[in-house]
Amino acid sequence: MTGEQNLDQLLRGMQPVLLPDEYVFCTLPPGEPLPAELTPVGTFREAEGLTAIVPKATAEQTGLPYSYPCCMITLNVHSSLEAVGFLARITGALAAHGISVNAVSAFYHDHLFVPTDRAEEAMRVLHELSS
Repeated sequence: MTGEQNLDQLLRGMQPVLLPDEYVFCTLPPGEPLPAELTPVGTFREAEGLTAIVPKATAEQTGLPYSYPCCMITLNVHSSLEAVGFLARITGALAAHGISVNAVSAFYHDHLFVPTDRAEEAMRVLHELSS
């Protein structure tokens, strides 16, 4: 099953949803295992270590240092991994409002991590962009 590639259809159908939890980005040194009590919403392995995106409360409970307290916005359109310009339009619109964003593309959807205190504003920008 392939996702949508048409930029106009992606923008009109993105249906952003703000998830209720607050997330943070943590990093573990190369070779260090992920603590069993962590259930990251996303991970990425780099030469410097493993980045894990986890609920802020979990990071605090495990004593892991973290950065970038944020909210996750899921774009509920099945976007193709080959779609051209979708995230560029979204991140450009958010940048025009001074909102930082860390975008993660998964198989079915794109997910945006925006600063907690700017999440509602980011949602307004996304709704404007989709109309």
